[in-house]
Amino acid sequence: MDTPRPFEPRRDPGDDEDFGAEDVEIDSVGDSAAVADDSAVGSDRAGGRHRLSAPVPQPPAEHGPARVIAVANQKGGVGKTTSTINLGAALAEYGRRVLLVDFDPQGALSVGLGVQPHQLETTIYNLLMERGVEADDVILPTTVEGMDLLPSNIDLSAAEVQLVTEVGREQALGRALKRVLDRYDVVLIDCQPSLGLLTINALACADSVLIPLACEFFSLRGVALLMDTIDKVTDRLNPDLTLLGVLATMFDPRTLHTREVHQRVVEAFGDKVFDAVINRTIRFPETTVAGEPITTWAPNSNGAEAYRLLAREVLAR
Repeated sequence: MDTPRPFEPRRDPGDDEDFGAEDVEIDSVGDSAAVADDSAVGSDRAGGRHRLSAPVPQPPAEHGPARVIAVANQKGGVGKTTSTINLGAALAEYGRRVLLVDFDPQGALSVGLGVQPHQLETTIYNLLMERGVEADDVILPTTVEGMDLLPSNIDLSAAEVQLVTEVGREQALGRALKRVLDRYDVVLIDCQPSLGLLTINALACADSVLIPLACEFFSLRGVALLMDTIDKVTDRLNPDLTLLGVLATMFDPRTLHTREVHQRVVEAFGDKVFDAVINRTIRFPETTVAGEPITTWAPNSNGAEAYRLLAREVLAR
């Protein structure tokens, strides 16, 4: 395993707008004096403004076939949906055609893009379970040019039960997406926070997995189970599945606990950890209410720049 990168986080004074009082965590490991001392140490990798830069991609000459990326972590509340929306919007800014797949019965991805799931008559559930329903019957445009949505609602929870008796149940999503891959450059699948049949479907049809990992102890503890599931899917269903990378989310450089967890992640995954780091910020809840990505809601914010950096890294890998 590669030698871990140096880890010297710093809170950039220019990031004050991204940290409200409501976002502050009480550090259970170190005292406030230690945090204050550490904040003076410079870093280009974690927290603050993102000085590391992947190359700016050129617009593609033509579109498709799409790379399919599953955004997965069985722990909830780690930023899967937020990352799916904002990574997709950042990729669209770079000229890519993007399809976001809401594969969670809670429909959070759809809500985050201004869609009311309970009002939908046709969703990804119908695409999976009903003959004669095509992807074009379900796909919706979003407010972001070049980015479409395959929405979901609570009906999808029934699919997990109904698919159990189906032949080739693990490939149901792959069959549903197959006909539209040629028109997109990237398909991002927002997986539900579990390792059930729906998540297995996403992993079975994906080219790679992006793991959002909150910089908290319990989030780190659960990654081993996810990696075990990925290994099993690779061995039994999808030998081409790879780990695209680990994205550190909910990073607060003012707390020693957050920085220690991030350091552990870098030690464990090495170069698989994205240079982009997603700080805690009140902007993300605001974007959910607005129903649009941070790249359009607060285009000059640190959060928007972080997801643009992530998009460049994804395209470079």
